[in-house]
Amino acid sequence: MRLISKLLSFVMLTTQKYGIDESHGLAHSMDVLHYANQIFELEKIRDFRLEKQEKIIYVSAIIHDMCDKKYMNENDGLKNIEEFLQEKITKDEIQIVKHIVSTMSYSKVKKNGFPKLNGYQSAYHIVREADLLSAYDFDRAMIFSMSVHGTDVENAFLDTEKLFHSRMLRHIDDKLFITTTGRNIAYKLELDALSRMNSWKEILNKHHL
Repeated sequence: MRLISKLLSFVMLTTQKYGIDESHGLAHSMDVLHYANQIFELEKIRDFRLEKQEKIIYVSAIIHDMCDKKYMNENDGLKNIEEFLQEKITKDEIQIVKHIVSTMSYSKVKKNGFPKLNGYQSAYHIVREADLLSAYDFDRAMIFSMSVHGTDVENAFLDTEKLFHSRMLRHIDDKLFITTTGRNIAYKLELDALSRMNSWKEILNKHHL
């Protein structure tokens, strides 16, 4: 079985074990993987070191939420990740993956800034930015509100609209995108998010629904 299949199977099993909702489950892992691939393919032209870090980038992108403190004890999650990755990648690679996934969340970056990963700094930003790009999915944020907080669709929309204006739509101005590729994709996704927001307003204003 290819490594990518094993990684996605690990995500499925972990989401089932810890009751991780679909906003941070398999589809999200796939989404982040695709964004990471987009950024990697263009950024490796600018940074030749990235060629040797491809595996670390893809592994981190797929399993990044499998230690999310919203769903589990973070240390338990990191231990599960380390045990799963044994004999699949090297010990040094495992440590880099753990460092990336445990420091890349929006809340940790806002609180602590970017960690220092030396030669792996670009790999870190690629995975972190891929996750940020996935956060522009307005429906995903609504799903999280409805699944985790138990809100109805109208309140989920209002909460998500507020969240986007206070956070996601400020990512570029807050200089959270280091790579040119990530920033360019973010500009487009901002427009998509605003369009989706307006579409939801139209739907929720239909009195017969």
